[in-house]
Amino acid sequence: MFLALREFKHAKLRFIMIGMILVLISWLVFILSGLGNGLSSLSAATFKNMDADFVVFEEGSRHSMLRSVISEDLSEELMEQEHVNDAAPMGSQTAVILKEDATSDDGKIDASLLGINPGTFLEPEVIEGQALTEGKDQEVIVNDVLKNEGIKLGDTLEIEGTDKVIKVVGFVENESFNHLPAIFMTMDAWRDIHFAAPGSDMGVSNPVNAIMLQGNEIIPEEVDQAIQGIETATKQEAINGIPGYTAENGTIMMMLGFLLAISAFVITVFFYVMTLQKSNQFGIMKAIGASDGFLGRAVVSQIFLLAVVSIGLGILLTYGTAAIFPEGMPFELNPTLVISYALVLLVVSVLSSLLSVRKITKIDPLQAIGRVE
Repeated sequence: MFLALREFKHAKLRFIMIGMILVLISWLVFILSGLGNGLSSLSAATFKNMDADFVVFEEGSRHSMLRSVISEDLSEELMEQEHVNDAAPMGSQTAVILKEDATSDDGKIDASLLGINPGTFLEPEVIEGQALTEGKDQEVIVNDVLKNEGIKLGDTLEIEGTDKVIKVVGFVENESFNHLPAIFMTMDAWRDIHFAAPGSDMGVSNPVNAIMLQGNEIIPEEVDQAIQGIETATKQEAINGIPGYTAENGTIMMMLGFLLAISAFVITVFFYVMTLQKSNQFGIMKAIGASDGFLGRAVVSQIFLLAVVSIGLGILLTYGTAAIFPEGMPFELNPTLVISYALVLLVVSVLSSLLSVRKITKIDPLQAIGRVE
């Protein structure tokens, strides 16, 4: 460590330039992770937030709410299955809602209508106003981001293409589905909208899109065998079935992977070149008794300290950038995720020093001392 600190002091500009490259790489990694997390939350926040372990779909729906129509009556059969603690139906539909007295397209808002039974484990916690009430089908609770659209408690909204009018009685937070703010309503109200066209329910009584199950020890295959016409998926499989979710996350993860690979390559090249430039110095030190281990630890210490400082600055820049992003930007910094990527960057940086350490072990003191620079 002593040798590493001395060299930092002696070659400030060189290490500042390398550090700045590491800062920019880490900054970009954290920004991308925040964007990926934000897009992921927009797409599947409601599924991620719900206190469910498994999801029951129509057989052949490939774990998608859009393709699935089953009967709510199956909830009773599902409750009788082993390890099932509770079951709650859910329905979803994309719709355009119109603010009260809207006179132009500015009053139109895209939203996801989610049908649930009031009082079940699927109903999110209300942060303002009141929860849903059974029998009051005109009442809804909405994501608080709709406040930015001028929606307030007590407002009445129209659903485009229908004669339905809904009333906002409560606000929830961090609830979105298919990249749209969620509007929770009673299951009966949702059915009236989603299956308004004759025959659209395909003859299914009390149709819903899926039934959520609670129970950590549920075995999906056994449930599917016991009840015909269904397929049971884990919560994560249901999230992956949301349109665009897997593609979005795959793209972000691929970009992050390339960034980490690039950062490893850049750090390796810089320090390897610096090691080559200092071959005669390392040779002299080895000649006067410095061991390969001592010199190797000095190089690793240099990279470790430089990476820690650079990654720390990258985190500060990321939070500073997040503070000035527009409110509608799908950006969400998860502290756990930030720490995880910081550790990955640190490990990649330290591992990249191994080539330099290997080069040091191969330096012949006599040849290094005799080399003309």
